[in-house]
Amino acid sequence: MTDLATADRSPNRLIAESSPYLRQHATNPVDWYPWGEEALARAKAEDKPILLSIGYSACHWCHVMAHECFDNVQIAELMNRHFINVKVDREERPDLDDIYQKSAQVFLGRGGGWPLTMFLTPDQEPFYGGTYFPPAPRYNLPGFPEVMNGVVEAYRNHRDDVRKNVDKVKAGLLRVGTPKPSGDPLTDRLLDEAAKSLGQFFDPVHGGFGEGQKFPTVPPLNLLLRQTARTKDPSHQEHVLLQLRTMAAGGIYDHLGGGFHRYSVDGQWLIPHFEKMLYDNAQLVRIYLDGWRLTKEPRFREVVEETLEYVRRELTHPDGAFFAAQDADSEGHEGIYFVWEPGEIASVLGAELAEQFCRHYGVTESGNFEGKNVLNRLGDVQLTSEAQEELEALLRPARVKLLAAREQRVKPQRDDNILTSWNAMMVSAYLDAYHAFGTPAYLAAAERALTFLLDYAVENGRVYRTVTAGKGRLNGYLDDAACLASALLDAFEATSHRWYLDQARDVTDSLLDRFWDEEAGGCFYTSRDHEALLHRMKSGTDSAIPSGNAIVASVLLRLFSFTREQRYHDLAERQFQVFRSVMEHNAYGASALLCSFEWYLTTPQEIVVVGTRGEAMTESLLATVHRRYLPNRAVLVVEAARAGESDLPLAAGKTSVNGQPTAYVCQRQTCSPPVMESQQLDLLL
Repeated sequence: MTDLATADRSPNRLIAESSPYLRQHATNPVDWYPWGEEALARAKAEDKPILLSIGYSACHWCHVMAHECFDNVQIAELMNRHFINVKVDREERPDLDDIYQKSAQVFLGRGGGWPLTMFLTPDQEPFYGGTYFPPAPRYNLPGFPEVMNGVVEAYRNHRDDVRKNVDKVKAGLLRVGTPKPSGDPLTDRLLDEAAKSLGQFFDPVHGGFGEGQKFPTVPPLNLLLRQTARTKDPSHQEHVLLQLRTMAAGGIYDHLGGGFHRYSVDGQWLIPHFEKMLYDNAQLVRIYLDGWRLTKEPRFREVVEETLEYVRRELTHPDGAFFAAQDADSEGHEGIYFVWEPGEIASVLGAELAEQFCRHYGVTESGNFEGKNVLNRLGDVQLTSEAQEELEALLRPARVKLLAAREQRVKPQRDDNILTSWNAMMVSAYLDAYHAFGTPAYLAAAERALTFLLDYAVENGRVYRTVTAGKGRLNGYLDDAACLASALLDAFEATSHRWYLDQARDVTDSLLDRFWDEEAGGCFYTSRDHEALLHRMKSGTDSAIPSGNAIVASVLLRLFSFTREQRYHDLAERQFQVFRSVMEHNAYGASALLCSFEWYLTTPQEIVVVGTRGEAMTESLLATVHRRYLPNRAVLVVEAARAGESDLPLAAGKTSVNGQPTAYVCQRQTCSPPVMESQQLDLLL
């Protein structure tokens, strides 16, 4: 129970922060500090341990712990008496989150999560921690007051034990955060073993990995699709398609409003945690596009279009950038905005249509979520495409009516953080959809967002983490710069505007200057001028987004295709040597890096089209390329009127034949004869 109405409280220091998540805690009776020198200095001066709490705005269990513990005056008094309390938004400070999540794994012997609750020495050293703690013992967890009292006792009277814990964590961070380069050969055996490893814990019934709760993690799916393309073994592709079909039918997908929720609490993709994250939807758009390229299944295209429409409607800033997330909770309850009772549906659709709708969307009187219903089509997943299309004529108008009715409910809050890496990922998703479908609005949305990032998130080569009130804030991280460079290369391929390529090179060169480890190779997560933290992490494993080093490797290899600057290729190769052990022993966690490695081993198809953009035959050739599943390809359009003027090596010697749009397919420094027909180009690909 909350002991004091939030309206009666004087706000704490967090009221002045720009983070929506931190501001959510501004009326807690806790004496919160944001992370910074003031909090660290006070901890040292008073020799008090730091209570570090990390979460994010859309996190359901973060809200639960805030309500149960941080709004509780007695618990807050205990926190204020014995600790220096520090609140961190993991979206703004993924560097801190990474360090302390990995520290928690040492204590817990398993993955961490949010909210993350850590206890540190005044020197930022973790000695105990966990995730969610209830106000009293529950769920086989100790109560938060009990935990704090134990920590205080240990810190006051058992410093030797505290030091042992600190040393254990530091050794673990050194092991996972400082990979050692390998001299072993870089061969396709790494890819074969990785695919075999992923296949061993793939769920053959529902798709996904494992049997319990499931996250829609995309890099392993990308790796499996690449494995089929490389080896012609269809089983890997079938695994992916099964998961895509089941997720699109499950409750993890919002069947009325589009977009995917964060994860499924069960193994069937049925009941989600309801927050929607920008980065999840950016990645899922792209894997569904690849599914569509491989199968041309209409449902995959629908998922892409509905998800991008959701992003446009709910997560787009007036100036074109993208907001971070939509919350799980509204009116104090998780998921209440998204779930239905049969009577509610009947009141909107009428009895006859409601009966049909409920039958196909799994709606019952007893419900599947706290007496209500998460809409799903898992019962229809085995229907043929023809049967699905017939049903759509009936169900689509019903969904439109129900969405309009749902719009009258109290919406979950939106997390209005504008984060560079997540925005860049969504830019790439819109551009990928533009390539596949040719929808001009997708290109326009991507370019607006990219212009926003270049105007506000980049200054003199420095990429900022977030944009607030038209100003870049917080030193950017490796994934911010890497994702931006990747999006710029995508924009160059989509538009042929040389400026995008030049910007991509500038961002990449600045990234290498600020993040590259000159001694051992690979990129650190933080730049060389970043504040000193417990450990400067260097990782090849994915988190909720692909690892920064994986994205950097991809960018370097793509730049090499366009520029032939050998240094880009050599640096990418160096990354694979640095992270070889990670790729060998952690296929799931290093999937994005393995995808970049697959590009490196396979060598890309470099496709040059000489023609005029917007002209029908030129666009037909480009559509032939972009509607095929070609994971390793670089596409360059050379304006026919200026053929021979480009200084890009890939364009050298490429001219139109008889004044017609002409395509060349090159691989390993060898190019095909020129072709002018889409059917001929399709055969070459």
